[in-house]
Amino acid sequence: MQNAQGAEVTEMRTKIKLTVNGHEHEVEVENRMLLVDLLRELGYLSVHIGCDDGKCGACTVILDGAAVKSCMIFAVQANGSTVMTAEGLSKDGLHPLQEEFWKNHALQCGYCTPGMLMTTYDYLSKTDPDDIDEQSVRRALTGNLCRCTGYVNIVKATLEAAKRKKRGEW
Repeated sequence: MQNAQGAEVTEMRTKIKLTVNGHEHEVEVENRMLLVDLLRELGYLSVHIGCDDGKCGACTVILDGAAVKSCMIFAVQANGSTVMTAEGLSKDGLHPLQEEFWKNHALQCGYCTPGMLMTTYDYLSKTDPDDIDEQSVRRALTGNLCRCTGYVNIVKATLEAAKRKKRGEW
Protein backbone atom coordinates (compact mmCIF):
# COMPACT_ATOMS: atom_id res chain seq x y z
CA MET A 1 0.00 0.00 0.00
CA GLN A 2 1.22 3.52 -0.75
CA ASN A 3 0.33 6.82 0.83
CA ALA A 4 -0.47 10.02 -1.09
CA GLN A 5 3.25 10.76 -1.42
CA GLY A 6 3.91 7.30 -2.88
CA ALA A 7 5.71 5.99 0.20
CA GLU A 8 5.27 2.36 1.21
CA VAL A 9 2.93 1.99 4.16
CA THR A 10 2.82 -1.21 6.16
CA GLU A 11 0.42 -1.81 8.98
CA MET A 12 2.19 -2.87 12.15
CA ARG A 13 0.34 -5.77 13.76
CA THR A 14 1.18 -8.03 16.68
CA LYS A 15 -0.29 -11.34 17.81
CA ILE A 16 -1.18 -11.24 21.52
CA LYS A 17 -2.71 -13.57 24.08
CA LEU A 18 -4.78 -12.46 27.03
CA THR A 19 -7.36 -13.93 29.36
CA VAL A 20 -10.58 -11.97 29.83
CA ASN A 21 -13.04 -13.08 32.50
CA GLY A 22 -11.48 -16.55 32.43
CA HIS A 23 -11.64 -16.90 28.63
CA GLU A 24 -8.38 -17.09 26.69
CA HIS A 25 -8.05 -15.04 23.52
CA GLU A 26 -5.32 -15.06 20.91
CA VAL A 27 -5.73 -12.20 18.46
CA GLU A 28 -3.73 -10.13 16.03
CA VAL A 29 -4.04 -6.41 16.70
CA GLU A 30 -2.73 -3.18 15.27
CA ASN A 31 0.02 -1.92 17.54
CA ARG A 32 -1.89 1.33 18.07
CA MET A 33 -5.16 -0.38 19.08
CA LEU A 34 -6.33 0.53 22.57
CA LEU A 35 -7.29 -2.16 25.06
CA VAL A 36 -10.80 -0.69 25.35
CA ASP A 37 -11.33 -1.16 21.61
CA LEU A 38 -10.05 -4.74 21.67
CA LEU A 39 -12.26 -5.67 24.61
CA ARG A 40 -15.32 -4.30 22.83
CA GLU A 41 -14.33 -6.12 19.63
CA LEU A 42 -14.13 -9.33 21.65
CA GLY A 43 -17.69 -8.74 22.86
CA TYR A 44 -17.10 -7.34 26.36
CA LEU A 45 -19.55 -4.50 25.97
CA SER A 46 -19.60 -3.39 29.61
CA VAL A 47 -16.32 -1.62 28.87
CA HIS A 48 -17.60 1.77 27.76
CA ILE A 49 -15.75 4.35 25.71
CA GLY A 50 -16.41 7.70 27.34
CA CYS A 51 -13.67 10.27 26.96
CA ASP A 52 -10.74 8.51 25.25
CA ASP A 53 -8.25 10.31 27.46
CA GLY A 54 -8.54 8.72 30.89
CA LYS A 55 -10.73 11.30 32.59
CA CYS A 56 -14.10 9.58 32.95
CA GLY A 57 -13.33 6.02 34.08
CA ALA A 58 -16.15 4.40 32.07
CA CYS A 59 -13.60 1.99 30.57
CA THR A 60 -12.10 0.84 33.89
CA VAL A 61 -11.14 -2.84 34.05
CA ILE A 62 -9.00 -4.95 36.36
CA LEU A 63 -5.70 -5.71 34.61
CA ASP A 64 -3.46 -8.18 36.43
CA GLY A 65 -5.10 -7.26 39.73
CA ALA A 66 -5.19 -3.48 39.40
CA ALA A 67 -7.91 -1.11 38.23
CA VAL A 68 -6.84 0.64 35.03
CA LYS A 69 -8.47 2.82 32.43
CA SER A 70 -8.39 0.67 29.33
CA CYS A 71 -8.46 3.70 27.02
CA MET A 72 -4.97 4.55 28.27
CA ILE A 73 -3.37 1.19 27.48
CA PHE A 74 -2.46 -0.29 24.14
CA ALA A 75 -3.79 -3.80 23.58
CA VAL A 76 -0.22 -5.05 22.97
CA GLN A 77 0.67 -3.95 26.51
CA ALA A 78 -1.89 -6.46 27.81
CA ASN A 79 -0.16 -9.38 26.12
CA GLY A 80 -0.01 -12.27 28.60
CA SER A 81 -2.28 -10.46 31.04
CA THR A 82 -5.48 -11.29 32.83
CA VAL A 83 -8.35 -8.84 32.48
CA MET A 84 -11.63 -8.70 34.35
CA THR A 85 -14.55 -6.61 33.14
CA ALA A 86 -17.88 -5.99 34.85
CA GLU A 87 -19.21 -9.11 33.09
CA GLY A 88 -16.56 -11.07 34.98
CA LEU A 89 -17.91 -10.10 38.40
CA SER A 90 -20.93 -12.35 37.96
CA LYS A 91 -20.33 -16.06 38.37
CA ASP A 92 -23.56 -17.62 39.62
CA GLY A 93 -25.84 -14.60 39.77
CA LEU A 94 -24.88 -11.10 40.74
CA HIS A 95 -21.74 -10.34 42.71
CA PRO A 96 -22.53 -8.79 46.14
CA LEU A 97 -21.18 -5.46 44.86
CA GLN A 98 -23.54 -5.57 41.88
CA GLU A 99 -26.42 -6.46 44.21
CA GLU A 100 -25.68 -3.43 46.38
CA PHE A 101 -25.54 -1.12 43.38
CA TRP A 102 -28.95 -2.48 42.37
CA LYS A 103 -30.48 -2.35 45.88
CA ASN A 104 -29.20 1.15 46.54
CA HIS A 105 -30.15 2.61 43.16
CA ALA A 106 -26.52 3.47 42.46
CA LEU A 107 -27.13 4.18 38.80
CA GLN A 108 -29.37 6.16 36.56
CA CYS A 109 -28.39 6.06 32.91
CA GLY A 110 -25.90 3.25 33.68
CA TYR A 111 -23.13 4.44 31.38
CA CYS A 112 -20.57 4.91 34.15
CA THR A 113 -21.75 1.91 36.16
CA PRO A 114 -19.33 -0.75 34.84
CA GLY A 115 -16.35 1.52 35.49
CA MET A 116 -17.68 2.42 38.93
CA LEU A 117 -18.15 -1.28 39.70
CA MET A 118 -14.60 -2.14 38.69
CA THR A 119 -13.09 0.78 40.57
CA THR A 120 -15.02 -0.01 43.75
CA TYR A 121 -14.31 -3.74 43.36
CA ASP A 122 -10.58 -2.99 43.20
CA TYR A 123 -10.81 -0.63 46.17
CA LEU A 124 -12.84 -3.04 48.30
CA SER A 125 -10.58 -5.96 47.37
CA LYS A 126 -7.48 -4.15 48.59
CA THR A 127 -8.82 -2.30 51.62
CA ASP A 128 -9.62 -3.60 55.08
CA PRO A 129 -13.38 -3.16 55.56
CA ASP A 130 -12.72 -1.48 58.93
CA ASP A 131 -10.80 1.27 57.11
CA ILE A 132 -13.63 2.06 54.68
CA ASP A 133 -15.76 5.13 55.27
CA GLU A 134 -17.60 7.66 53.13
CA GLN A 135 -14.55 9.87 52.57
CA SER A 136 -12.27 6.98 51.59
CA VAL A 137 -14.87 5.72 49.10
CA ARG A 138 -15.20 9.19 47.60
CA ARG A 139 -11.39 9.39 47.26
CA ALA A 140 -11.32 5.97 45.57
CA LEU A 141 -13.91 7.18 43.06
CA THR A 142 -12.15 10.42 42.09
CA GLY A 143 -11.13 9.02 38.71
CA ASN A 144 -14.68 8.06 37.73
CA LEU A 145 -17.26 10.56 36.53
CA CYS A 146 -21.02 10.24 36.80
CA ARG A 147 -23.23 12.93 35.37
CA CYS A 148 -26.49 11.55 36.73
CA THR A 149 -26.36 10.38 40.34
CA GLY A 150 -24.36 12.83 42.41
CA TYR A 151 -22.48 9.78 43.81
CA VAL A 152 -24.58 9.56 46.99
CA ASN A 153 -26.06 6.15 46.17
CA ILE A 154 -22.81 4.89 44.66
CA VAL A 155 -21.05 5.64 47.94
CA LYS A 156 -23.91 4.09 49.91
CA ALA A 157 -23.79 0.92 47.77
CA THR A 158 -20.02 0.67 48.20
CA LEU A 159 -20.31 1.03 51.98
CA GLU A 160 -22.97 -1.70 52.05
CA ALA A 161 -20.77 -3.96 49.92
CA ALA A 162 -17.89 -3.36 52.35
CA LYS A 163 -20.12 -4.60 55.18
CA ARG A 164 -20.89 -7.72 53.17
CA LYS A 165 -17.21 -8.27 52.50
CA LYS A 166 -16.51 -7.99 56.23
CA ARG A 167 -19.18 -10.66 56.87
CA GLY A 168 -17.39 -12.92 54.38
CA GLU A 169 -20.03 -12.77 51.68
CA TRP A 170 -17.53 -12.21 48.86
